[in-house]
Amino acid sequence: MAILVIAEHDNTALKGATLNTITAAQQIGGDIHLLVAGFNCQPAADAAAKISGVSKILQADNVAYEHQLAENLAKLVLELGRDYSHILAPATTTGKNFMPRVAALLDVAQISDITAVEAADSFQRPIYAGNAIATVKSLDAIKVITVRGTAFEAAEQNGSADISSVDAAEDLAISQFVSEEMAKSDRPELTAAKVIISGGRGMGNGENFAMLEQVADKLGAAVGASRAAVDAGFVPNDMQVGQTGKIVAPELYIAVGISGAIQHLAGMKDSKVIVAINKDEEAPIFSVADYGLVADLFDVMPELQQKL
Repeated sequence: MAILVIAEHDNTALKGATLNTITAAQQIGGDIHLLVAGFNCQPAADAAAKISGVSKILQADNVAYEHQLAENLAKLVLELGRDYSHILAPATTTGKNFMPRVAALLDVAQISDITAVEAADSFQRPIYAGNAIATVKSLDAIKVITVRGTAFEAAEQNGSADISSVDAAEDLAISQFVSEEMAKSDRPELTAAKVIISGGRGMGNGENFAMLEQVADKLGAAVGASRAAVDAGFVPNDMQVGQTGKIVAPELYIAVGISGAIQHLAGMKDSKVIVAINKDEEAPIFSVADYGLVADLFDVMPELQQKL
């Protein structure tokens, strides 16, 4: 049994979710190969070779894969994946884009967002915004799986896998990369941060998020938001935490002025320690909080910033 894992990277460094996906592959068991598809991506391939438990790195270095366009990447994975029993990728924006295409081309059912491995053909995944866990058993010859990174520990990086070049490369020319606008911040990226402080509708407006930013700077934290705050136009949507935003599991999650809608809880309830600050003592957020403070955030946040 051999497993193909698709690495997520920026052609220079691996994204952390790749390490979590390798751990899931290790729990399935078998020979693990890691595909690094990009352009001028030797640094990412070298980093991938150091991941423990990986026996071979497949490096597809071609301009067609520079931005990991879903159409081109899916075709490559299709060609390589027929020889494997499992194909795994992180359940990120990129993984959710190309993996369903791979499953469709292989004519198999995709198993999405797994959070646990029970056997080589059985997996757990959340449904109903995380209120229930489904155990799924697949009878497909090739199992196409996306992995929720926050559910698995990161694999160690003390390996020495061989790197092999993949010559197959094809630009289908049915989509093209136009541009990207990256938010620039000195704070850690939301999905990789060990500490996150998030604001909700209770913040009142976008200017009041400055209170969270001041505390975040003291804690070395990332700043997030609930969907209610994003929909209200307080902050951009790349800050959204929740079922339709980013799934996070930091060491510490501080929820400020967030009521705790089910969709938000689905994106952060695996955090190690949860602190909730809300003036409504009946707010659902307190049901998952390790520490709750019933108070007005406009009184608490300036004082917290001063104490820190």
